[in-house]
Amino acid sequence: MSKLLRRDDCLLLLVDVQERLAAAMPEREQVIGRCRLLAEAARRLAVPVIASEQYPKGLGPTVPGLAASLGNAPRLEKLSFSCALDPAIVEAVRASGRRTLVLGGMEAHVCVLQTALGFRALGAEVAVVADAVASRREESRILALERLREAGCQVVDCEMVLFEWLERAGTPEFKAISPWIRDGLPP
Repeated sequence: MSKLLRRDDCLLLLVDVQERLAAAMPEREQVIGRCRLLAEAARRLAVPVIASEQYPKGLGPTVPGLAASLGNAPRLEKLSFSCALDPAIVEAVRASGRRTLVLGGMEAHVCVLQTALGFRALGAEVAVVADAVASRREESRILALERLREAGCQVVDCEMVLFEWLERAGTPEFKAISPWIRDGLPP
């Protein structure tokens, strides 16, 4: 069952948006831009953010533009494809007190999918941001989103998340974030 995403119940988890992975993604600029927008908005709206890095010695660190948008958010290394199999990441999610995970990252059909299904099995609600996930092949991304929906995850887009977190127009947060939605983040 779908429900609106409330910023006081969400944690943003950005999965493996790393240099060598990103280089293989056909839609990398759009996906990195959406992940940056989510991270910047989350920071502005006091939504906790965690980023995972799959074997950074081999795949490199989080891409520089996104790393800057993460600010002081933890970047946690992992070897498991699923973040839900990494004790440090699971503990960081639990310590946040948030019950709903909003996921973006790479690759949709591997680490994002396994993370979403793993946290669902641990009792979390999960929303996967379709325009903030990538796979090397579009067919793999589409199959992953279909499988995630069938497994009870919400499949949303970046604007849905942001407007649900904002809830109303006219607030200082809306005035700060709405130009980012309309025009994109400043460089």
